[in-house]
Formats: sequence, structure tokens, C-alpha cells
Amino acid sequence: MGRKLLLDRINIEGIKTYDVYRKSGGYDAVEKALKKMTPDEVVEEVKKSGLRGRGGAGFPTGMKWSFIAKPEGVPRYLLCNADESEPGTFKDRYLMEHIPHLLIEGMILSSYALGCNKSFIYIRGEFMWILHILEKAIAEAYANGWLGKNIKGSGFDLDLHVTPGAGAYICGEETALIESLEGKRGNPRIKPPFPAIKGLWQSPTVVNNVETLSAVVPIITMGGDTYAGIGIGRSTGTKLISACGNISKPGVYEIELGLSVEEFLYSDEYCGGIKDGKRLKACVPGGSSVPILPHFLVTKTANGEQRLMSYESLADGGFATGSMLGSGGFIVFDEDQCVVRNTWNFTRFYHHESCGQCSPCREGTGWMEKVLHRIENGHGHMHDIDLLWDVQRKIEGNTICPLGDAAAWPVAAAIRHFREEFEWHINEPKKCLEKNYGLVKEPVLTV
Repeated sequence: MGRKLLLDRINIEGIKTYDVYRKSGGYDAVEKALKKMTPDEVVEEVKKSGLRGRGGAGFPTGMKWSFIAKPEGVPRYLLCNADESEPGTFKDRYLMEHIPHLLIEGMILSSYALGCNKSFIYIRGEFMWILHILEKAIAEAYANGWLGKNIKGSGFDLDLHVTPGAGAYICGEETALIESLEGKRGNPRIKPPFPAIKGLWQSPTVVNNVETLSAVVPIITMGGDTYAGIGIGRSTGTKLISACGNISKPGVYEIELGLSVEEFLYSDEYCGGIKDGKRLKACVPGGSSVPILPHFLVTKTANGEQRLMSYESLADGGFATGSMLGSGGFIVFDEDQCVVRNTWNFTRFYHHESCGQCSPCREGTGWMEKVLHRIENGHGHMHDIDLLWDVQRKIEGNTICPLGDAAAWPVAAAIRHFREEFEWHINEPKKCLEKNYGLVKEPVLTV
């Protein structure tokens, strides 16, 4: 059984309350940092740990922290991105719901390291019941002297606030989150300047997600070098994975990075194999925005090497034969699933969630949705496949934020690996409709 650093106490009865969390070692890391470490030493431990951002990009956390500007007399802010909106990803929600004090402790440590005296948790508006859980936990932290003025006599002050969003996927992008927190429409900003220089209210700001900030707690507890010894290569530590789709045991799992995809997918400790004994068709290993992998590239790389649950192994071969660990949304498709239909579903989501600032994204996602709808509903033409390829190519890399890339990559990978399925939809529309919907219906046409 793999080592657990974030979910090791998740099954302790009452762990979401302060008293139980404290008795199980909660806030010991904060006590250690405030009494024995300077802010720079906390940053150094995070650098040593090799912790990479757990929200999708995988950028080294300690390096990101070191970029923050420190002008005299200007406040700095830490923002927790709890706007978990990626389809197929639900591990941050699980963490906040069941062990909220872990996130609060991580935010205290990170705020101390960065010199922030006011920090915010920006939570997805649909998670209102979790917002109440966090507010209660924050009140307990204040009551017990872990938040507020002169925390435990250290001279460090910190106020922590929870702010709900309004259900916009785009606010998962850090500058759109900042715009929303300032009370404006959640449109991404053009960078530079980056948030580390000019972020919230034009002040230096760091944005990290829930899992990243929570991971700071075990790093300070055990030391950065020890944490770096867990995992493989530059993929250090543990990672929360949201496993869903056609598997026997969907749920949130904590794995040591470097675990083989085969073991994660088929062992009883994790996913338990494909549901109902069916065959694996494909997998999206890192949330809906990453490229899909056909069955023969899920557990093995193109070179025949074992595919691992790590940043490097999942990306092996680039997008031609690889994918991304992303946010850890592990979506499994069995032999009966329709790739075209699922790709259309993803594209509908990205079209709906585009902020509309950039023409390639605003118009391109709409065209991809319409063309995929046409193919899925029996009105496709063979040239539609090349049209989709052309549209996604003109979106990728041509937008202010990564949402355009997130919309383009699934379409490109679906065509790259499952072109024959697209062609079958076009050549055999009635058979396709009967297979996907259980009847031959008169297709609905949208143009």
C-alpha cells in the first residue's frame, strides 16, 4: 500500500473539527515553522521538496514562490484556487469537505513563507456546503489562536477569508480568479505583468490550488529532502487522483508518484479494473483538457516502456503518443464508449465556458461544437474531420489564457488516435445512432 501524506487521517472520526485535528498532530507544522524557521527557510524546504503545482500545470511551487516581488510598504497576498471546475476532477472538493484544517494549516505556512498578512480561499460557488465547512474551521482556528494578530506570540499576523465564485470555469485561471475576487468580470489578464509582480489589487500575489497548499504541511513536518525522496525523478511526493468513468471503484486516491498506470487501473487497492469485465478502450489521465490515450498507450509508452503515474511518463512522446498528468482527473472509457460523442461533450463545455475575449477561442470552440454535433447526429461529411483539425490548430497557442489549448487538445488527440471512428460516424450514420442512442432516430441538425 502506498504512503499517504494528505489522506492519512481522513478516516479519523471527527477529523474535520479542530479538537480532533489538533490531537492527531494538526498545526504542529505551523508551530514548528513559527518557532524554529524563518520565512525564507520555509520557502527553501518547499524548493528542496520538488513539489510541483497540483492544479494542472505542474510548475515547481518553491520556484513560483521565489518570484514574488517584495517592494517596501506594499502588501502581498496568497490566494487559494478552490474553484475546482475541470470535468473529471473532484479531489480538492474531497479534501476541503473532509479535512478542512489541513488546507488552513497549509495556508498559514504558505502565507508566513510569502510574507502575506491577508489571504483568500476562492471557492467554486456550487460548493456552498463546503464553504460553510471552511468558515466553521476558520472560526475554530481564530478561536484557538492560529489566525489573527500575533499568532502564538510569533509576531506574525494573518487574516483568512473565504469568497465564493459564480460557477465560471474560466476563474480557475489565476488572473481571471483575481479579476473576479476584485469584483470584476472573470476575464484573464494579458501577461506580463504576472501576478507575482502585479496581482490582486495590483500587489504581488501567489495563486496555488488546494492540494498544493495542503502538501506544504507534510513537507514542513518531514523536511523537504525527505519529501523529495518519495516519488520518482522530478515527480516527487504523493498526488491525489480523481478516478471515474467505467471502473469498478471510482473515487479519490492518494498515490506515490511513479506508480504504474497498470497497477493504478487494475489493482483492487485503486480502480479495481474495468467495470463489468469489459475491455479498456481509452483513458483521459489528467482531466478533460488533456489528450486522450487509446488503450495500447495507456499502460505502455510508444517505446514499450511501462507507463507511470508521473508528469514525465504520461507526457512521454509528446502529444503524438502521450498526454499529461494535469489535475489528476483520471477518466476511463470502456469498449462501448463513443469517442466522438465524448469529444463533442467536452467541446460543448469549453464553448460554454469561454470568456469570449479571444476570437480564436470564442469562435473556434463554437465551430468545433457545431461540427462535432453534426457528425454525431448523422449529418457529417468527410471533410469535417479536416475542418476540425484545422480549427483546433488555429485555436492552440493563440489565446490569452490556456482555455483555448484545453479545448483544442482533446479534439486533436481524438482525431489523431480515433480517426476511423469519426469516419465510421460519417459513413454509417444510422448504425452510429442506433449504437449510441439505442434507436434509429431522425437526427437533429444544427448549423
